[in-house]
Amino acid sequence: MLGLVTRCTHGVVMNSRVIGGLLSAYDLSDDKVFLEKARDIADRLLPAWNTPSGIPYNIINLRYGDARNPRWTGGKSILADAGSEQLEFIALSQRTNDPKYQQKVEYVIEELHKTFPADGLLPIYIDPHTGITSYSKISFGAMGDSFYEYLLKAWIQGNKTESVTHYREMWETSMKGLKSLIRKTTPSSYAYICEKTGSSLSDKMDELACFAPGMLALGSTGYGPDEAEKFLSLAEEDMTVGTSWSILRPETVESLFYLWRLTGNKTYQEWGWNIFQAFEKNSRVDTGYSGLKDVSSGEKDNMMQSFFLAETLKYLYLLFSPPSFISLDEWVFNTEAHPLRIATRHANGETYSTIGQDRLQERFHGRKGRSGSN
Repeated sequence: MLGLVTRCTHGVVMNSRVIGGLLSAYDLSDDKVFLEKARDIADRLLPAWNTPSGIPYNIINLRYGDARNPRWTGGKSILADAGSEQLEFIALSQRTNDPKYQQKVEYVIEELHKTFPADGLLPIYIDPHTGITSYSKISFGAMGDSFYEYLLKAWIQGNKTESVTHYREMWETSMKGLKSLIRKTTPSSYAYICEKTGSSLSDKMDELACFAPGMLALGSTGYGPDEAEKFLSLAEEDMTVGTSWSILRPETVESLFYLWRLTGNKTYQEWGWNIFQAFEKNSRVDTGYSGLKDVSSGEKDNMMQSFFLAETLKYLYLLFSPPSFISLDEWVFNTEAHPLRIATRHANGETYSTIGQDRLQERFHGRKGRSGSN
């Protein structure tokens, strides 16, 4: 069916939602059809990396392989798109024993590392011809968010071994920069994350940036006790943002999930339950759930976004599940809430897992794959 598609699609969406979903289904079921389909789509996305710098274009035609960037970006690649494909492509290389996917996405990180600033904060636009970031805003919201998320999660995905230390180091540098963007409202003293252009800060924080408290909580596990406590405190502090509309986005409940798992504080479950009850009261309709044009008036937008089912409700479910269910010690969630098995990376110069496929099956599933069983 993909061969019949003639319209262009966003590569990061196909990667995180479709490839990520298929790989997660494979890890959970051990059914190789999901792995085969994930590889098929990844192969169709590969031409996007055919740029002078190796920084991928953001839009591609899956049938013909034609890739480009949107006109409205001035031909530039978006940071959150180019820098948020590591988890899925690394996982695909590990599960297929084919290094090409991992090589593509890790080269992107190598290129960005060459000009990585002292505060770890990258502008949202990158020139795919030179690999250099252009003068543009810095944001932990739209177009920047998942780059920072994936620096941390690639380290977790690699089982925190020496071969993935550079991801952790880049993330820690970026978190120092994040601290410089945090301000507080007056007189309520709510913490929020500013956006930045040049040396100017903008008092704007969108819902997408609400993933940050969960990311900080997840990353606190890599620090010593004192520093970990500081990051957890910062994560717990940074939990308020407001707009007049709501499309039932997942980032807030995602952060509640991580904070509950890592602190055991049932307050986060209570907040999650309040959010769910608000959905039931204000967004529930006969055929599903609707976003709101205005949370004050309750006027509905007559639309249920796909991420409400795929992420918002999933994180709410996990918020009330025992910590051993999809344990954070064994799984890492991609940016679309698809859990991927953690597999150790080896510091032996290889760019993909050297574990044999049978051993990978045992690592992922505790048994041999069905197709290889006797």
